[in-house]
Amino acid sequence: MKLENPNFAAPTDADDRKAIPPVICYPPETLTQPDLSALAKIRQGVSKTAEAIAAPRDAACIDVPAGAFVRVLSVDGPQVGDLNMWNKHDLSERFYSGKTRALHGTHLSTGDRMWSSFPNMRPMATVIDDTLDWYGFDAFGGSVHDVIGTRCDPYTGRLLTGDDYHYCCHSNLTRALASHCNLPLHEAEMLVHDVLNVFMCTGFTRDTGQYFMKASPVRPGDYLEFYAEIDLIVGLSACPGGDCSSEHSSDAAACYPLVMEVYDPGEDARAAHVLPARSAYDRSHGTG
Repeated sequence: MKLENPNFAAPTDADDRKAIPPVICYPPETLTQPDLSALAKIRQGVSKTAEAIAAPRDAACIDVPAGAFVRVLSVDGPQVGDLNMWNKHDLSERFYSGKTRALHGTHLSTGDRMWSSFPNMRPMATVIDDTLDWYGFDAFGGSVHDVIGTRCDPYTGRLLTGDDYHYCCHSNLTRALASHCNLPLHEAEMLVHDVLNVFMCTGFTRDTGQYFMKASPVRPGDYLEFYAEIDLIVGLSACPGGDCSSEHSSDAAACYPLVMEVYDPGEDARAAHVLPARSAYDRSHGTG
C-alpha cells in the first residue's frame, strides 16, 4: 500500500504529472470478435450431456469438448466459485487470468474470452451469457466475475493466521484435478492456477488500492455460460467463503453447491467448429 504520510515532498509540478491522461496498455480493437449471434443459434440446438456438482467447500472437474457449452449455475443459495481451465490434451496449457485481465479488464462478461498461457496464447473459452451483467460497477467500484484475485490457499492462510486450512479453493481444485486425471497430488497442485472468480463481487478500494470483496449479488438460478473453443477440463471450487460477504478460508460462512452443466450441439456442429490457432510467435526471443 502507498504510505499515508509520504517520506518525500511532492515536486512543484506534481499536479501536472498526475493530470496526464492514461493510455490503455493492450487495446483490444484488433482482436477477432466472437460471433455471438452465430453462437446463440448453435446454442438453440443443444442437449444436456453432462453435469458435475461442486459441493460446499469442495471442487469438481468436468470435460467439455470443443464446440460445446458449459454453464456454471447457482443453486440453493448465494455462492461464489473459483474456476480453472486446462487443455484436456495438454494440461500445461491453462487459463491465463493476468493476460485475460490485461485484454478484457478486471471483470468478465458476455463476449469476453478466456486466454491460455504462453506459448499458446489463444482463446480457451468465450463468455456467451451472464445473468449478472445488469450489476455493472457499483458505487464502491465493485463488480462480479473477476480476474484480479488469485484463489484462497493454505499457504497465505498459514502466513496470516498460523493455522492450516485444507478446504480453500487452491486445495479443493488440487484434489479435484488429481482425482479427475489420476495424478499424484503434488503434480496436480503445480497445474492449479489463478482463477476466474465466478459470481464473486470484488474491486479495489479507492483510498488504499486494496483488493476487497463484498456480498455477491448471485441468487439461485443465476449462471455464467461459456463456449468451449478447445477441448477443456473445467475445474470449479465452491469457495468456503460462501457469498464472500465476510471471510473465506474458514468453516464459518454458509456455503452452497455450484453446478456445471455441459450442453452439446451435436457432432456436426462441433465438427464445424474451427479451433483457434496457437500464437504464431516464433519463440526465438531475439536469439535467431
